[in-house]
Amino acid sequence: MFLAVAAGLLLTVSTSRLLAADAASKEVTITGKALCTKCALHESSECQTAIQTEKDGKTITYYLTPNDTAKAFHKNICSTPEQVTATGTVTEKDGKKMLTVSKIEPVKS
Repeated sequence: MFLAVAAGLLLTVSTSRLLAADAASKEVTITGKALCTKCALHESSECQTAIQTEKDGKTITYYLTPNDTAKAFHKNICSTPEQVTATGTVTEKDGKKMLTVSKIEPVKS
């Protein structure tokens, strides 16, 4: 009896972790203003790309995780913010939304 309960509990915990991991790995697409965390936001000592969006009247800032895609795009927005569409996975770190981009491009007018 004890083993059956323990096995059921383990299965529930494992399933919850898999669902959480699946939700974290789901790609999303956001559109907003890309800008530099150092030059435009004055939040860091090193350049990094962030994307700000509006939802329900609140500004949400997504900080791009440094990867090849984010680093290659940064030169486009370091001195001049621009509207972009980005696709990637969102996680949270230290209360900040982190976006690991797989694709980022300027919004075409």
